[in-house]
Order: sequence, then structure tokens, then C-alpha cells
Amino acid sequence: MSVGYWLIAILLLVYTIIPTVLVRLFGVGAYKKGRLVDGIALTFDDGPDPDYTSQLLDLLGRFQVQATFFVLGSKAERYPDLILRMHQEGHLIGIHNYAHRANAWMTPRKVRKQLNDSVKVIENIIGVKPIFYRPPWGIINIFDLFLMKRFHFVFWSLMVGDWRTKGGKERILAKLLGRVKNNDIIVLHDSGQTFGADPHAPVFMLEALGDFLEESSRRGYTMVRIDARSQADLNSRQKNVKPLKSILVFLWLKWEYCFHWLFNIHPIDQNHPIFYSRVRKYKGKTICMDNGEEIRAGDMVVELHFNNKKLFQLISESNSMVQLAVNMIRDVQRFLPAMTQYLHMHHQVRGVYGITMIHRGSKQLGFTVEELPKGLFNVFSHIYLRLLLFIIHPNGRQRLELKRGLLTPRIVAISVQELKRRYPVEPFSDITKPPRPSER
Repeated sequence: MSVGYWLIAILLLVYTIIPTVLVRLFGVGAYKKGRLVDGIALTFDDGPDPDYTSQLLDLLGRFQVQATFFVLGSKAERYPDLILRMHQEGHLIGIHNYAHRANAWMTPRKVRKQLNDSVKVIENIIGVKPIFYRPPWGIINIFDLFLMKRFHFVFWSLMVGDWRTKGGKERILAKLLGRVKNNDIIVLHDSGQTFGADPHAPVFMLEALGDFLEESSRRGYTMVRIDARSQADLNSRQKNVKPLKSILVFLWLKWEYCFHWLFNIHPIDQNHPIFYSRVRKYKGKTICMDNGEEIRAGDMVVELHFNNKKLFQLISESNSMVQLAVNMIRDVQRFLPAMTQYLHMHHQVRGVYGITMIHRGSKQLGFTVEELPKGLFNVFSHIYLRLLLFIIHPNGRQRLELKRGLLTPRIVAISVQELKRRYPVEPFSDITKPPRPSER
């Protein structure tokens, strides 16, 4: 195989195959099945359809079932009366792109346009901005991971091939009744107009669904919308997570102990051990600080790392992110004079920097706050820091879901001169002298 074919294969692997596997198989950043609370979520893709969606709404109304519709923005624009009816009858409306195109074959910019156009259309019809999203065919690209800040990705745990007419109603019904569990997310299709679908397939889907709803009622199954389903899981998870959370925190802190030992990272101030550090050469993009100074590649810097044991303690004691920020600012203010003392022993250091999601209040303390440059390091930092917050925050998953747009990693940095100006300490004062890390 030529180099060109290998390059294309690697690009596809990184751009779409690996992200899709992570999300579809392992549920990374997505919701694909109820976990802790009973309730089946019926979801319908590819509509609204002028021939079948109204029949589906009639059927759901007869059984008093609320469902979730992942609609195409272009069809919503053509059939606004069906979208409005869905909303008025208590169903949840999500997005399935503006047109039924796989994200794998679109640029990140085109995917965002598909979503933005769909949001605008639906919001204009029902007055509510949709936040639930199912990509066509369940295929994503790597940049879609950043869309999880704005949208809740929803997949499925039971698919029955209802876009085909072969086997008719009996095949669909047999799969539904034979495989369903009382925590499934079922995907069905109320339109046969997409690529690979039989135009008349929804006829058999509707017939099978009627029988399925009757049998489900006899079995005692409940039907819920996706938003109710995911919120119930979230509430239940919060009640049952404490023992598991303790184990995760214990294992994470043991891992960090090994990491600190391996890379020679030490606490700076034993009295206020909120940070660990190492002195090393800076290798990133130039950081332009607010006072006009710069940290360039090759400069010696103090690289700060939160003491996550202390951070876990602060988070546990705080009732809100605002209170956490206040407590952290207080502890950082106590620490910064020790940082100045530390720099008196490292004359070659030009600045101090770190990467964190918890950067509220940093500017008031004299730090410059910058976005991470786009690239793989940004992606990996985002994943790592979100994982860290999930583990150490008592309501980590809820925090990630409710604060998606705010929890983004930032570079925080301050020059040595600015630090000494703001937090002056004479060399060899009484502040506890920290252990000296090896300089790399």
C-alpha cells in the first residue's frame, strides 16, 4: 500500500473512527442508555415527515406517551406545523443536523453551520432552543467533541432496522419485544426519505409500534423523554456515588504521588501546600503577559500543579463554585509570598505558569489568562482536566454537564518581576524554605 493510502487511513482513524468508537461504544461524553433508573426512552429520527409524523403523533397521543424527536432542520423549516404540534403535545425536540449528512464527511465549520441553522429554525417555531443532538448514523468527527459544551449528545441502546420494509411489521415487533429492557433508548424512524431507507418503511414501524406500546403497558414499562431520563439518572447517581467516588479519589491521588516522584515535582510551601512545582524549560507558544513581558520557548519557568488532595478538600467544603473560588483565592494569596521567596533561589527563572480549568479570580491576583492554542495538546488537556474534575468533585459528572461552556482549560502566567512587585519578600525570610526540585 502506498504512503498516500496509509496517510488517508491514519487521517480517517484520527478524524472520525476513534472518536466515533469512543462515543458509541464507551459513551464518552454522550448518553446512550439509562443506567440507574427504570424508564424506556422512545426516540425518532429523520422527520418531520408530511405523511407519517402526524400518524405517529396520533399513536403516541392515544397511548399518552411522550417521546423525543431528533429532527432535520431543513424539514422543520418546511413543516413547522408538525414541529409546533410535537412541542404542544409534550414531546422533546432535538437536532439531527440541518440535512442528513454524516459529520465524518464535513469540516468542523460545516457541522457547526448545520447545527446553528437547525437551532435557529426550531427556536423560531417553538421559542425554545434545542440542546439535545444525535448526529446522523451516529457518526462524529474529532472536533464534535467540542460541541459537547453546547449540546447533549444522545445515541441509543436498541436499534431494530425499521428503515427497511423486509420482514414487515413482524420483524420489527419481534426485535422490539425480544430485546427491550426497561432502561433502553430505542431509535426508530418516522421518515423513509434518507439515503439507504425504504420510502414506505414507516408504515411497518407504526404498525409494530402500536403493538409494542400495548405489550409494554401490560409489562409495566414506562415511557419517558430523554431529558427526564437523563435527569433521573443524574439524580440517582448523585445518591449512590459516594463509595465509588472515595475509591476513585484514593486511586487518583496514588497515581499523582507516583507522577510527582517520577517527574520530581514538589510542594513549594509546606505550610500552605496548595501547589506543587518543578523548574523546567518552557516549550509552548509565546505567552504575552498583561504587563508587556513575554515567556518564550526556551525560557526557564516554574510550572505549577494544583495539589489535588488540597483541591479535593476545598471542593468538598464549598457549597458552590463561587465559594470555591473565594476559598482558593484566599489560599493562593497566602501562598504567593512563598512563591516570591522561592524565586529568589532561582534567578534564571523568567516566569510562572500553569494550565487549569479553575482560573476565576486569577487576573485580580496579577496573572495573565490565555486560551490554550488549538491542537492536540489542547484536546488532551481538555480531556485530562475534565476527567480530573469528574473524579475530585463530589458532583463531578453534574458539574461537567451543567457547566460545559465554562469548563475550558486556560494558561495562567505571571512574570517574575510582576510577582515580586505585587508580593515582595526579602530573600531568606522566615517563610518555610521549600525543597529544591531538579532543574530540567
